[in-house]
Amino acid sequence: MLRRGLVGLEDGLLAVALLGIMVVPITEMVMRTFFGEGLVGSNAITQHFTLLVSMLGGAVAARESRLLTLSQGFAKLPAPWGWICELVRVGMAAGVSALLAWASWKLLLFEKEGGAVIAYGVPVWVAQSVLVIGYGLVAWRLVRHIGEQWWLRIAGAVLAALIVVYVLRISPEPETWTPAIVMLVAVGVSVVLGAPIFTLLGGAAVFLFWGSWNPLESVALSHYSLSTNPTIPALPLFTLAGYVLAEGGTSRRMVRLLRSLTGELKAGPAFVTVASCAFFTSLTGASGVTILALGGLIVPFLTQARYDEKSAIGLLTGSGSIGMLFAPCLPLILYAIVAQVEIKAMFLGGIGPGLLLAVVSIWWGTRLRPSATEEAKKGWSFNGGEAWTAFWDAKWELLIPVVSLGGIFSGLATPVEAAALTALYAFFIETFIYRDLKWGKLLAVLRECGLLIGGVLLILGVAQGLTNYLVDAQVPELLVDFVTGHVESKWVFLACLIVILLLLGCMMDVFSAIIIVVPLLVPLGVAYGIDPVHLGVLFLANLGLGFLTPPVGMNLFISSYRFNKPMGEVLRASLPYFGLQFIAVIIITYWPTLSTFLQ
Repeated sequence: MLRRGLVGLEDGLLAVALLGIMVVPITEMVMRTFFGEGLVGSNAITQHFTLLVSMLGGAVAARESRLLTLSQGFAKLPAPWGWICELVRVGMAAGVSALLAWASWKLLLFEKEGGAVIAYGVPVWVAQSVLVIGYGLVAWRLVRHIGEQWWLRIAGAVLAALIVVYVLRISPEPETWTPAIVMLVAVGVSVVLGAPIFTLLGGAAVFLFWGSWNPLESVALSHYSLSTNPTIPALPLFTLAGYVLAEGGTSRRMVRLLRSLTGELKAGPAFVTVASCAFFTSLTGASGVTILALGGLIVPFLTQARYDEKSAIGLLTGSGSIGMLFAPCLPLILYAIVAQVEIKAMFLGGIGPGLLLAVVSIWWGTRLRPSATEEAKKGWSFNGGEAWTAFWDAKWELLIPVVSLGGIFSGLATPVEAAALTALYAFFIETFIYRDLKWGKLLAVLRECGLLIGGVLLILGVAQGLTNYLVDAQVPELLVDFVTGHVESKWVFLACLIVILLLLGCMMDVFSAIIIVVPLLVPLGVAYGIDPVHLGVLFLANLGLGFLTPPVGMNLFISSYRFNKPMGEVLRASLPYFGLQFIAVIIITYWPTLSTFLQ
């Protein structure tokens, strides 16, 4: 009973924090419009609500055993090998989490002495305490979920404690990197065995700072700084809007509208699939969520249009990541923040390349559709009444791009305010107009959204710590000198970049890749005279293609899981889309005008 109450309290706090990120900017806009001045400290309040979502969402993800990983682990190996793998995986992950909690505690003590406040007299250190609590909960829950055997949990806790004691009590000798390298190798092994992704990035940051005699508080400060970045709240807000729409009937209405407009055109089903996937991925920022959300609707629709099941799954899987280049997709926003490019410029830059990827996917999906029936061969069968009914039914959702992008492009709203309006608008139409989202389901939607965005922000926070170390160590400058000294041609550099980014897209989620790689990549782009918007678009296009790259692309795994099909079957069905999109990515990379003609 007590545990159930604590779980409910945790979920409730996460929901309140998410709603706070939405309500505060809207209150600021209303007060500014009608009273001439906004809410005192509104930006700081919104940013610290985002910090709360980051750590509470990460803690909930750990509670549900849903922290993002690169491997499924080896727990099912025969004893004792499965136990050993679990012990290494959990011990290292819990140890890194405990070290991050300790670093956050040291940061909190330092901030407490400074006496800074957020707003209305609330000290900054009170908000920073969520870092300590969040990392502590993650460490505890990792150990708690290690297995059914009590002794295995105790062994995992002991191993984690030994790692913490070793790092805090034993300082490596100056100029000696051996202890840090040993720990970095151990972190890498643990991630291969199934430890969460944040373990690799956070562990790398902790052990690199430790090995270079720098305070570990720097990692916690980096997480705090990223979570309270003025533009970061747009990420959870657009994600919330996407989740609300996905849980409502938006997918059904959009598919019906697109289907009614395409009639019996042979390209109709492929167009409906690609357009629907692009719409949802652009709002959620996660192609995997799109595949999971639309799979049960799109695949039956395609089979009714005479596609075989294999071709239908291939088309859906191949279309999953196209929306990453369309506004207001989260990777576009995050790239703009990290690379210090205007968000509006990135939104415009992704239109041409995104349309190219969509066209080639529609073209191949159309080729795969069997010949039409004799009745359909007569031409395009358009039912005006059905199209109008479908349009009228979806009219409120068709206004979402106007709500989300109108304020940004008109200059009337900041990206965060536009995202807050979008989330509120999605919530209002799905709850009060369409009534698809029942009040009883709202808490579950908020928890699911908070869990996802918390897991992502947890990764981004520790990745920022690693990035700051690399910048402090002058790695970008050294990389520029090395690459420009060995690769003189801009075109050869771009070819190398395609290969590297494809590999990164397979091994790393797009958000942590942006945080870690972009600060290294931007100086290289400047050295070779590459437009920063074009660099961002080709970066995201390549990473999106990495989701389809055999044999480890994330979308391949998600489709295999969603449709209960062998991995090999999904791979073969998706391979033509990978090939065509690879050609499109080469065009995007070597034709910068496609990304910049709207600037």
